[in-house]
Amino acid sequence: MPKRGGTEVFRITGARQGLAEDVRGRQRRYIISMTVRTLSVIAAAVLWNVERHVAIVALALGILLPYIAVVIANAGRESAPSLPSTFVPAPVRPALGAGEEADRGADRPYGRD
Repeated sequence: MPKRGGTEVFRITGARQGLAEDVRGRQRRYIISMTVRTLSVIAAAVLWNVERHVAIVALALGILLPYIAVVIANAGRESAPSLPSTFVPAPVRPALGAGEEADRGADRPYGRD
């Protein structure tokens, strides 16, 4: 969709969120995961002599959560495939044909008489 000056137009409806927002969101998810991990390790220590099965599950959660949190935090930026393309290509203009001068000189070398 060219404008009056023939410049390209870009749509922003499919733009990704900013880098700072992305990093802040990943940090927030990591902190939440580590908080849950800390609480599960504390629960495992408190419940060890009271309810050993729950304590073992909490301890397993405390062991596995750091790996899961790091994988989620390092997932990186990804574009959503359902959003439209952010680039609108310029329309293709047909090529001009050869002029009469070029047609007349085509059978002669270098267009000479």
